Amino acid sequence: MGWPTTAKATASFCEGFPGCFAFKKDRAVVREEPPVIYVVDDDPSVRKSLERLLRSAGYEVVTFASGAEFLNCPCRDVAGCLILDIEMPELNGLQLQERLSERDHPIPVIFITGYGTVAKSVQAMKAGALDFLQKPFDDADFLQVVSQAVAVSRQGRQSRLEKKELLARLKSLTPRERQVFERVVVGMLNKQIAFELGTAEKTVKVHRARVMEKMGAKSLSDLVRFGLVLGLGFPGKKTPSVPQPDG
Repeated sequence: MGWPTTAKATASFCEGFPGCFAFKKDRAVVREEPPVIYVVDDDPSVRKSLERLLRSAGYEVVTFASGAEFLNCPCRDVAGCLILDIEMPELNGLQLQERLSERDHPIPVIFITGYGTVAKSVQAMKAGALDFLQKPFDDADFLQVVSQAVAVSRQGRQSRLEKKELLARLKSLTPRERQVFERVVVGMLNKQIAFELGTAEKTVKVHRARVMEKMGAKSLSDLVRFGLVLGLGFPGKKTPSVPQPDG
C-alpha cells in the first residue's frame, strides 16, 4: 500500500506553538506536512465511510484491515492520529494499543466500537487513549475529536523536534560549560558556582556567556526552560556533574 502524496510547506519550530523556546535567527526549520489519519478496522464498510468523511474534512487518510497490517507499515513522521476499532480478530484494539505503548509510539489513539463496555473504555483511557466513541457516532463530534487529537500530535511532535535540537546543542558544550549550565538552571549565582567548582567567578561568567551562545538562549529564562526540557539539574532527574579541573 503506497503512502498518499502531500504538499509540503516550511514552518519554524515556534509557529503556532505557544510557549515555544527562543532560538537564534539561524534556527532549524521543520517541514510541516498535512496530518495523516490512520484507520484500523476489520469492517471494509466502516473503513470506507470513515475515509470518505475524513477526506471531506481535508485529511490525508491511510486505512488498514488489521492491527498487524498497521504495525508492519511504519507511520510517516507527520502529525496525525489513529482511529482504532476495539473488536478485531487476532490482534484487537486494546492489544494493538499495548504494542504501541511498548514501542513508545507517540501517536494519539481514538477508539471506536459498536460493542463498548465501561470496563474496556476505562482500560483504553488508562492506557492513554485520547477518546472512546460508541458506534454510531455523530460525524461532527467525531471530527472534533480528530481535530483535538491532531493538535495533541502536532504539539508533541514539535516538542520532540525541539528537544532533539537542544540535545544537539548540549553536546556542543565542553564538560565545564555543561557543569555551569546545570547549576545556572537551578538558580545558583555565579559566585556560588565558582565556589562549588573551585574556580574564579570571572571564569564562570565566561563559561556562562558561552553556554548562552551555544544553546541559542536570549535570556536566563530561555536557558532555564531549555534545562527543564533536557531534565538537567532538577530533583528526580539528572544531578549536576561532578566538578572537574578547570580547562
